[in-house]
Amino acid sequence: MKFGICGNLEKKELPQVIERLMIRCHKEKVQYILPETLAKGLRGKIDKQFLLRSNIVSETKLPTACDIVISIGGDGTILRIARLVSSHATPILGINLGKLGFLAEVSLEELDDCITEILRGDYRIEDRMMLQARINKSKQCIFALNDIVLSQTDSSRMFSVQTFVNGEFLSKFTCDGTIVATPTGSTAYMLSNGGPIVTPTNHSMLINPISPHSLTARTVVVPEESIITLKVQTAHGKMRITADGQSQIFVRLPLEVVIERSLLVTKLVKRMNTSYYDVLRRKLHWGRDARNLSGH
Repeated sequence: MKFGICGNLEKKELPQVIERLMIRCHKEKVQYILPETLAKGLRGKIDKQFLLRSNIVSETKLPTACDIVISIGGDGTILRIARLVSSHATPILGINLGKLGFLAEVSLEELDDCITEILRGDYRIEDRMMLQARINKSKQCIFALNDIVLSQTDSSRMFSVQTFVNGEFLSKFTCDGTIVATPTGSTAYMLSNGGPIVTPTNHSMLINPISPHSLTARTVVVPEESIITLKVQTAHGKMRITADGQSQIFVRLPLEVVIERSLLVTKLVKRMNTSYYDVLRRKLHWGRDARNLSGH
């Protein structure tokens, strides 16, 4: 077993967690690999002997150099890594240093037990569908695990989005933008915009207008094989297409975005004794008295 270790350097706990993980790897005689950018960011923050013993590769080579990538941070860290490793089908284990953590669901308290389970083969791999988007018939695609979002820059005024599914006209939404999400992304921006929670193994895509100027506009759920086309003819600013809230492309009008399921998938490492519903209850505090939640 070879672990690739990635992390969010903005998290102050990261060096301590990585050093703890390195100690465990040395104890178990397990190889670990660091991307160059992370190794550079850790200099002076952890014992230099650990870095000297590390295999360090470029970030682009990491997916093929390890069996599992351990992502330490929050869901944003996993989303970034997913776009890096999905073409190589390298599984990702998420260790949560963030807030909610629907993807990075393993807590620091569970880290040691989780590593023990992985080393003895007591884990499962869950495939998560991804999206791809082509802009104005370009041959290049952008990819996303959570969602593709169409929005406007330089203006707070609404604009109209013509929406088609498999070439059939769905609606013309006057809104602040449109979210097209996977089931995995239903607990991200989609949830904040009033969309439904969809279990990640559900084979579907979700279309959700952002703050629509209509009381009857609702999220539409379509089959995973659907092709969704968004068209914008006029607006008051440039258009922005965002993948997973991270990768952005700015485009002038007129605009056509074609979104469909990608052949790529993200593989997530899951513990055998947890389920998606456990995660929902824990992260959303279902069944608990909100008055007893510290920090709320």
